Amino acid sequence: MTIELYNTLTRSKEPFVPADPGRVTMYVCGLTVYNFPHVGNARSAVVFDVLARLLRTRYPLTYARNITDVDDKINAAAAAAGVPIGTITAKFTAAYQEDWSALGVLPPDVEPKATDHIGDMISMIEALLRAGHAYAADGHVLFRVKSYPGYGRLSRRGKRELMAGARVEVAPYKEEPGDFVLWKPSTPDLPGWDSPWGRGRPGWHIECSAMSARHLGDTIDIHGGGNDLIFPHHENEIAQSTCAHHGALFCRYWVHNGFLNVDHTKMSKSLGNIVLVRDLLAQAPGEAIRLALLAAHYRQPLDWTEDALTEARRKLDRLYGTLRDIGGWQDRWRAETPDAVFIAALEDDLNTPRALAALFDLSRDANRSEDSAEREQLASRLRASGELLGLLGAQPEVWFTTERPESLSNMDVERLIVERREARTRRDFAAADRIRLQLTEAGIAIEDGPDGTRWRRVG
Repeated sequence: MTIELYNTLTRSKEPFVPADPGRVTMYVCGLTVYNFPHVGNARSAVVFDVLARLLRTRYPLTYARNITDVDDKINAAAAAAGVPIGTITAKFTAAYQEDWSALGVLPPDVEPKATDHIGDMISMIEALLRAGHAYAADGHVLFRVKSYPGYGRLSRRGKRELMAGARVEVAPYKEEPGDFVLWKPSTPDLPGWDSPWGRGRPGWHIECSAMSARHLGDTIDIHGGGNDLIFPHHENEIAQSTCAHHGALFCRYWVHNGFLNVDHTKMSKSLGNIVLVRDLLAQAPGEAIRLALLAAHYRQPLDWTEDALTEARRKLDRLYGTLRDIGGWQDRWRAETPDAVFIAALEDDLNTPRALAALFDLSRDANRSEDSAEREQLASRLRASGELLGLLGAQPEVWFTTERPESLSNMDVERLIVERREARTRRDFAAADRIRLQLTEAGIAIEDGPDGTRWRRVG
């Protein structure tokens, strides 16, 4: 079956046909490193991690995800903290990489930093100036929007809407209000680089165009990011990249994930409802956060509630419980083909809700089967399928015995189990029952058997 993706440019679901099946290219806008990443940032990272995993089952993929380490927000954060700008970018680059690793997000093939590509940006701006698509004014260089007739096709905004979106950047040195900055001057206290237009720094939009061209070429297969980037960022990328490369198509498929809300409300700093990934990691395993982020289709809004992590952890307990109770799959799952229904769901525009449903169908069938060979095969298929979603990578026994926030430690659990066994030995069944209840209330399930008492965490 062909992979189909919803292309924002055409507003339709299309079969994915790469320009060169021997080298598929994907560029995703990464973070501006001035603060800890929030769960909305994580949704985009997880979605495109799944897409990368799926593409790699078919094609050699070069996946680039940038780091924006020169930006006015970074400058403001450094000034507020009274530290050098490099201190801010180093701190939050390390923080986001740690958080993404905890969520099972694999590193991209290329992770370019904007500050390492200033020369590429200057070269692209010079090409735009030579072609008449840009102009220098008052120490700035701006893109001349009227020089590109296709401007607005991605966002499907009319001229009035485009102008309204540009009003915050109205300046006397602009020919038109919608013209956007490619280069701007820097005062002595701000980061800057020498250029033909004086000491300054790049505008935000030119950074991604220059980095994608350097690492992936003039035309890329897939460009990804959140819906909030469609305008103006991605619209501006198309304009400047197309014009700098003599009309060459910039991107063949535009893929955007939907917004994430918190308790039915848009997440925003002004409302004080920003949910940081590291705060969530203090409450639940990264894998549970990842599953919760995949629970809705990537193009649809996702509502984050207090129950999201609890429900995700319960679902993972069910899947890991199947793997724990069935042996023999550990040595064969890598050679197993993922479930056909599961694959069909992912190939249908990354339909992760349907893919997750297929995982639970596999789990149910494996648990119900009375044929040991079939049980082993289904468990192997479950594990192989989970890998494509970045799930079920832990050893089941480790999953069930890993300490969870606000729960009894492993040492406490073992101590209580010993105390319960001693109470039963002296026939103090009331004390044994009290200990069992204490364990149950702490989310610990125990199972008595001929080889002793087994326990696991059930949330």
